[in-house]
Amino acid sequence: MRRDPGRVLVLGAGPTGLGAAHRLRELGHTDWLVLEAEDRAGGLAASVVDAAGFTWDLGGHVQFSHYSHYDRVLDVAVRDWRWHDRESWIWIDGRFIPYPIQYNVHRFAAEDGAAILRELEHAASRAAATPRSFGDWLRGSFGETLSRKFMLPYNAKAWGYPLEEMGFGWIGERVAKPDVERVRRSLATGRDDVAWGPNNRFRFPGEGGTGAIWTGVARELGEGAVRYGARVVAVDTEARRVRLGDGESLSWDTLISTLPLDRLAERIEPDAGDLRVAAGGLVKSAVHCVGVGLRGGRPGSLATKGWMYFPEQHSPHYRVTVFSNYADSHVPEPAAWSLLAEVCETPHRPVAAASLPRRVLEALRKDGLVLPEAEVLSLWHQRLEHGYPTPSLGRDALLARLQPALEARRVFSRGRFGGWKYEASNQDHSFMQGVELVDRLVCDTP
Repeated sequence: MRRDPGRVLVLGAGPTGLGAAHRLRELGHTDWLVLEAEDRAGGLAASVVDAAGFTWDLGGHVQFSHYSHYDRVLDVAVRDWRWHDRESWIWIDGRFIPYPIQYNVHRFAAEDGAAILRELEHAASRAAATPRSFGDWLRGSFGETLSRKFMLPYNAKAWGYPLEEMGFGWIGERVAKPDVERVRRSLATGRDDVAWGPNNRFRFPGEGGTGAIWTGVARELGEGAVRYGARVVAVDTEARRVRLGDGESLSWDTLISTLPLDRLAERIEPDAGDLRVAAGGLVKSAVHCVGVGLRGGRPGSLATKGWMYFPEQHSPHYRVTVFSNYADSHVPEPAAWSLLAEVCETPHRPVAAASLPRRVLEALRKDGLVLPEAEVLSLWHQRLEHGYPTPSLGRDALLARLQPALEARRVFSRGRFGGWKYEASNQDHSFMQGVELVDRLVCDTP
């Protein structure tokens, strides 16, 4: 049985908002509009071209999917794809170790590899205690040696919060919990094992970066489906109207919001104090994206790599993508290449933004990933205030208060920060949150 959601406003033209709009159109519902504050689609999955002609994503994105529906939409939105086998690596002790590190411990010194195996065997032989935090989970799952060498320093650097303040229920497929037999085989054969994970093969647009996907999806919605430059400054849940930055007011019967929950709560009126208090308890990190555009001086070791993890403290970045390897169109000339670094910022991990691009470049040179003869053509930098939704210990309890209270006002909050669940915030997850919400509202699908 179909339901009529009435006039639907969708806040945000990122993957979630476009997923909702695409499904509304697909189901034949005509009374809807997407409002986007920026002048382009994509949200946190947008791309930009800098003054030197280099294309950059807002962070390290790749396309892999859990959903055939999502795949079909992308097949139409983008016609030119490049397929890649994942080459992700960890830079540690001045050398590369393949990812995931727990299945490549043969790359460590023999005594470390033996200690790691002993600790994993011991962990597997005893009854598992319920962890108190993410840090507890890491130590209990990987043992002290592997945790000390990689798991703890990397995660502390990437998340920017004490790991004892983070929960562990979100992990799922995000972290490869070690298979002892696989580790034993790694040590016995000395062969690299890189096949784990849902993204071991992925595709990427031939031009335009990740943002080309969402530009294409928005285009398929038709003329006027997305209103750009429409910044929502207030959401009146009694009158069911939103007010835009230019003073215009628009009515709605159903509001689908992909705004970060904390920003949405700030905009709701009247009497939204409880929502603001709950949303204020949610934890996040900011991310600085630093693009280094170069000519020449590329080490041969980077010729086919995708991205690299950096647990050590001398480098400000936790991850670097060889972005030019995804598509030739990302650089302005044949001799050019590019690296895209990501740096976490939280109250526990402050960042001196003005000097950050220089410090990233210095660390890349120190590690030999940018050779002395390389000519720097571009140093691009953008800070994302909402980078990662942190799975803090109190997160689920806060969401259990927020989401029902919003839905009682006919406001449905979804997406990377609209749902505030890191474990369901990849682009395919985010897009399908929009699709599945519309199926619930229109088709009464659970």
